[in-house]
Amino acid sequence: MNNFIKDKSVEFENVLEYFKKEIANLRTGRANPSLLDSVMVEAYGAKSPIMAVGSISVSDAKSMTVVPWDKSVLKEIEKSIIEADLGVGVVNEGDKIRVSIPVMTEENRRDLVKKLNERMEKARVSLRQVREEVKDGIETAEENKEISEDDKFRFIKELDEEVRNYNDKIKAIRDEKEKEIMTI
Repeated sequence: MNNFIKDKSVEFENVLEYFKKEIANLRTGRANPSLLDSVMVEAYGAKSPIMAVGSISVSDAKSMTVVPWDKSVLKEIEKSIIEADLGVGVVNEGDKIRVSIPVMTEENRRDLVKKLNERMEKARVSLRQVREEVKDGIETAEENKEISEDDKFRFIKELDEEVRNYNDKIKAIRDEKEKEIMTI
C-alpha cells in the first residue's frame, strides 16, 4: 500500500464505522438497545444521550425498558423517545419506560431496506470523496515530479483496488442488515 492511501486509511475506516452507526438504529423487528442510540434527552439544562440518563435493558425480543438514574427525568425520556419517531410504542410505568417493538409488516421491511440502500449510497459517496482526495494528491505529486508517471498509474490502480475493497465491505454489511430486516 502506498503512502497516499496510508495517509487516508483512517478516513476510509471512518466511512465504514459511520455507515455501521447509521444502520444500527434501523429496527429489525427485534428489541436492540442500539435502536435508542440516536435519542437525545433534555435533562439538567442540556441534551444528553439516553444512555447518560438511564439504563436500557432488553426484556424480551419485542420490548426494552429504560430505567432512569434520576426519576425526575422520566417524563423527558418518554418525550424524547416519542419525538425520535422510531416507530415504537412507549409506555410510562411510573418508575421506568417500556419501549415495545411492533410487529413489522412486509411493507415496513421494504421501506427499511430502501432506507438501508440510501444510507449505503451515502457511504459510497463519502468513499468516492476520500478517493478523489487521494487521487488529487497522487496527481499533484506527479506534476511536482515527486513521483514518476508509472508510479502515478500504479498508485491510482492500488487506490481503485482499495476503494473496491471498502465498497465490498459496505455491501457485505448492508446485505447482513437486509437479511436481519427481512427475517420474520
